[in-house]
Amino acid sequence: MRQDKRHVVVVDDDESVRRSLDRLLRSAGYDVTTYASAEALFANDSPDLPACAVLDLAMPGLNGLEIQARIVSEELPYGVVFLTGHGNLEAGVDAMKHGAADFLTKPVDETRLLAAVERALNDNLTAVEIRTEAKDAESRFSQLTQRESEVMEHVVAGRLNKQIAADLDISEKTVKAHRAQVMRKSRAGSLAELVRLHMHWQRPDD
Repeated sequence: MRQDKRHVVVVDDDESVRRSLDRLLRSAGYDVTTYASAEALFANDSPDLPACAVLDLAMPGLNGLEIQARIVSEELPYGVVFLTGHGNLEAGVDAMKHGAADFLTKPVDETRLLAAVERALNDNLTAVEIRTEAKDAESRFSQLTQRESEVMEHVVAGRLNKQIAADLDISEKTVKAHRAQVMRKSRAGSLAELVRLHMHWQRPDD
């Protein structure tokens, strides 16, 4: 993927739609690749940076919702905008529940489409950053012993060393030793940074 422009992929089995969207999105400054099917998308497109996928809802083979399901399950770095030739409220609700930025009806309003693509790219960039930070925190915290993990949970909850010692029935000196190990293994430079790492680690999947 080119890094000087933000990338958009268009997946639609209608060639005229692909050409029209390609022109529109390129004129707005995006780097664009078009595909006639989901199979072509997954066989040829492997973005290394967050991108936006503009998906036709109804296509031969995998439909738009099935593409979205794969994007979500494999944590592929695509934000999603749906296009449909006929309004389908149930499908639209399902798409939005699974993170789609918008669900638009053809012929699509160009201003609304461009706004949806930009929103999808921005939201996806944030989501990718959160997943990256969560994996980093997981890697750091995996080095903690069970007792160190217990001490960490009390620390990020704001408990004092004396309180932690009483809660865990250990000496305050032992709490301090475990706390030092938590800071060293997590590579947190401060309590605030430890709390931030813990927040990303514990963040539930959307």
